Amino acid sequence: MIAIYGRVSTDKQDNENQLLQLREFATKQNWDIFNEYVDTESGSTAARPAFQRMLKDASMRKFDMVLFWSLDRLSREGVLPTLKHLETLTSYGIGWRSFTEQFFDSCGVFKDAIISIMATLAKQERVKRAERTKAGLARVKAAGRTLGRPKVLNGSHASEIARLRAQGSSWRAIARQIGISTRSARRLAVA
Repeated sequence: MIAIYGRVSTDKQDNENQLLQLREFATKQNWDIFNEYVDTESGSTAARPAFQRMLKDASMRKFDMVLFWSLDRLSREGVLPTLKHLETLTSYGIGWRSFTEQFFDSCGVFKDAIISIMATLAKQERVKRAERTKAGLARVKAAGRTLGRPKVLNGSHASEIARLRAQGSSWRAIARQIGISTRSARRLAVA
C-alpha cells in the first residue's frame, strides 16, 4: 500500500500532471494507493495541511511507502529539513521514492550512499548558515548597532520609574518611555 504526495506552489499551477504520472507508475508497479495527499502552497515550510496529514498517517503505518514526483515537490525547506522528513518516514518504517529521481529511493541499492551524501550536504548547509549568521552579525556590529540582550538596568531607572508612577503613569506608558518591557519596569520598581 502506498501514498502519493503531490504539491504545487500556487493555485495557478496544476497538480494533475504529476498526479497522473504517479498514478500510472503505481499501477504499473501493482501498488495499491491508500491516499493522495495534495498541497497547493509553498514547499518552504512543513506547515502544509496535506503534508502533515501524510506524516501523521505514516506514523500510524497506514501505508508502506510515499511516492512523490520529485524531491522538491516533497519539500523545498533545504537539505537538512528535507533529510529530516525522509529520516522521519524511515523511522516510521515507511519507504519513500521519487518518480523522476530514481536514485531517491529508500528501497534501492543506492539508499545508503544517497543518505550519506544528503547528510554531508546537510552538514555543509549548517556550516554555511553559521558562517552567514556570523557575517551578518559582524556587519551589524560594524554599523554600530548593539547586539545581544539589553544592558542591565540601573538604579537611575528605578528612581525614574518611581517618579513616573507617582505622577500616575501606567506601567505600559512607563515601560514605553524608558524603553524596557512592562515586566522589567515592575521588577525595577520593587528592587
